[in-house]
Amino acid sequence: MRTGIKQLCLAAALLGATLLQAAESNPSSRPVPYPERMAWWADARFGMFIHWGPVSLKGTEIGWSRGGERRGYGSSGNEVPVEIYDNLYKEFNPTNFNAREWVSIAKAAGMKYMVFTSRHHDGFSMFDTKANDYKITSPASPFHRDVVKELADACHEAGMRFGLYYSQPNWQHPDAFTPDRHEKYLAYLKQQVTELCSNYGKLDIIWFDGLGKTSKDYDGEGLIKIIRGLQPGIVINNRTGPPEDHDTPEQRVGKYQDNRPWESCITICRQWAWKPDDEMKSLKECLQTLGLCTGGDGNLLFNVGPMPDGRIEPRQVVRLKEMGQWLGNKGESIYGTRGGPWKPTKAFASTRKGNSIYLHVFRWDSDSLTMPDIGAKVSRAALLGGGRVAVKQGNGSLVVTVPTAERDAVDTVIRLELDRAATELPAVSMAPTVKATASNVYQNQVHEYGPAMAFDNDSESRWATDGGTKQAWIAWDLGKRLTLQRVRIEEAIGGRVQKFEFQYREGSEWKTIFTGQKIGEWFQKKFEPVQAQEFRLNILDATDGPTIGEIELFEK
Repeated sequence: MRTGIKQLCLAAALLGATLLQAAESNPSSRPVPYPERMAWWADARFGMFIHWGPVSLKGTEIGWSRGGERRGYGSSGNEVPVEIYDNLYKEFNPTNFNAREWVSIAKAAGMKYMVFTSRHHDGFSMFDTKANDYKITSPASPFHRDVVKELADACHEAGMRFGLYYSQPNWQHPDAFTPDRHEKYLAYLKQQVTELCSNYGKLDIIWFDGLGKTSKDYDGEGLIKIIRGLQPGIVINNRTGPPEDHDTPEQRVGKYQDNRPWESCITICRQWAWKPDDEMKSLKECLQTLGLCTGGDGNLLFNVGPMPDGRIEPRQVVRLKEMGQWLGNKGESIYGTRGGPWKPTKAFASTRKGNSIYLHVFRWDSDSLTMPDIGAKVSRAALLGGGRVAVKQGNGSLVVTVPTAERDAVDTVIRLELDRAATELPAVSMAPTVKATASNVYQNQVHEYGPAMAFDNDSESRWATDGGTKQAWIAWDLGKRLTLQRVRIEEAIGGRVQKFEFQYREGSEWKTIFTGQKIGEWFQKKFEPVQAQEFRLNILDATDGPTIGEIELFEK
């Protein structure tokens, strides 16, 4: 090992040991206990994620569009040659960047914290690091301003919680994960993490992105010791090896989970970094995503990708402010709440705090919303924003009715006041009690892709069949005879089913109620009332293995 590498590694080790010793001897620098450091974060529910760097000049994905060879991580498509990508910073001069304006936009959106990409997988540092010269303050950079410092100062000034994304992998660094020089790379990582935690005031969040590597690959435990020694109250995500403070489902809403904090990171458009004319999500999709995250007891970290000139794209600003306007009227149903007691479905979610439950109804499948009763009396019901609402309890169910004219097309929010604390109630699943069977399950993975997954009211689960399957069936037993006259079916991967029949069982014979061609992501059909206990979706032709997300039957 060369002397320079030895000195770097020794310095990093001494730094970590010194910080740990200081934390153990100084009560004010000891890590804040888990419940205390997570309290603000759990109440915030909504934050802004920002992916930005020189790659915005190309409008391609940050990091992933850097060349075709990225050390075994596969091709992203739409690549920028490495020699071009790595020199984009010499042209990157975002003179319209205004940190205060970004923070103002986040606040107008109703967001309570911000997480910025200090360095992504492409290796370019958006801060004044001393670890190398591939950075925004490099002499070769025409911009030559410390973006992290300006954002940190603006957040602190405005009372906005501030966090930093940091990628442990670095596809540009010559020493990263190499057999003979990896210790030098670890010293580089620890130097950068130390700089981020030392030079920018109070940090509320470190958002790691380990990208499939192990904690040992980048000494995750050593990084955490440094961070918690310098920032005792910081929140750290689960992508550094040790699970730390919260989980991070990506580009999807997480499942209901009230025993460990989680946060879905999801883009406002389709790409993380800015892309010209990228498809932007509707206000309905944005707000319902927030409601589903909160209803599952999680947070939403909502990503924007600023443009090359430093501005957040105007149409994205409009969408964010629309979200903020909605939260200004109905934010009590989001901020400071816990998820439940009813677990979310695609049709609705629920949140709770104190003696109140907030129902977020996204879709009315009938005149009323019927849920399992919760063991608490509803003493009063009100529609947020005004309007009539009726509640009926009895026979093990709770039925809520809102006149059609008074429903919100995006999210009808109803507050139910109870005779006891809503947070004491156990979580209740909305999944119907059915016994499901199928002709085929993907690789026999019944727990992950079995037929029951099509009846659990979980948008993230599905029944799946083996690749190449052209015909398959899924059947279910309701446990008793019911009179039904409407079905709704969702393909998890739309467009595969080409021909099918919907059936019920009479004795030993399956009788067809109707036949159809394509199902797609949203299929609904009303039919003449049928009284039966068992039903079946019989897929007669598919382009590839059918996979069904949800099947629902209705009495009306």
